[in-house]
Parts: sequence; structure tokens; C-alpha cells
Amino acid sequence: MSDHENAAENSEFQYKQPPQKTIDELLSADKEDESLKVYKEKLLGQGTVIVDEKNPLRVIVRSVELLIDGKTLNRLISRIHRNFSTRTCLFAFHVQREIASGLHYKHKVKRSGITVENEKYMMGSYAPKLEIQGYKSPNEEAPSGMMHRGKYKVHSKITDDDNNVYLDWQWTLHITKE
Repeated sequence: MSDHENAAENSEFQYKQPPQKTIDELLSADKEDESLKVYKEKLLGQGTVIVDEKNPLRVIVRSVELLIDGKTLNRLISRIHRNFSTRTCLFAFHVQREIASGLHYKHKVKRSGITVENEKYMMGSYAPKLEIQGYKSPNEEAPSGMMHRGKYKVHSKITDDDNNVYLDWQWTLHITKE
């Protein structure tokens, strides 16, 4: 975890989430204000959206792509040559039923059982839509040099402010000389 996240967790003034309201409750509040009504409909849509009736989750992750220097790499075990400089992840997902508040992407990278990186990224909050929505994680610098070659195990997770887990997976990254 970064120093900023550690400071936030230890702070006396932690954010307290307000009580949750449904989309229908939000849309019905302040009905007499026409401009606010139009604004809320743009932001929240027309009301409850259900993409997959059989899936009770708010967030349905459709795809995860690993980008190495901007090029897609879609394999759970990825062999990467040492001359790459950045990696990032692209997520495509549907949000249904209610607002997905405070989505986070977390990953922990281990090498030989020792944690070498532990990151948490705020993806944002999303209203339900029939369209696929997306998020691109920030670019991460790749380790370089002979000492950083090897096999890294990564545990990744997508959660929200209520600690609902929408996707939890593990993958392996190999950094080789060539």
C-alpha cells in the first residue's frame, strides 16, 4: 500500500459513507425541480436496469485485458521480455440494479512468497446501464535489470465500498531476458 493509503486508513477523520438509496428513490426526490430532474436522468438513467436476470451482482465483469506497452496480452500466464516499460489493465463491465459505489481494483504482487507490490486503485462509481462501461488502470513501471527477472504471482480483486467482491483471480507474470 502506498503511504497515502496508509495515512488515510490511520486517520481519525475517515470518510463515512452516507446511507444507501436506490436509484428510484434518488430519481423521485426533488421532482418539482425540472432542471435537477433532467440532470439526474442524465446521470442515473431512467431507473433500475437489469442486464442479466439470473446474476444478482451489481457489477458483472465482462473482460480483463493486460496491456504491455499499449499492446493487449490476454493470457493468464504471461511471458514478458525485459525490454517492456509499462503495464496496465483494461476492464469492461456491466452495472445493473443499483449504483456501484466506489469500485476498487486491488492487486498484490509476490515473488518467491515475498510481497513486492500492493496497490489499490479507485475505479469510481457507476450507474446501471445497458452499455458496457470501462476502466483503465494507471500505467505501472516495469521492473528492469537482471535482479528483477523471474516469476511473479499476482492476486487481483475488484470490490466496492461495501466490500462486495465482483472478481477475484490470480495470474502469473514471467519477466525474462528474451
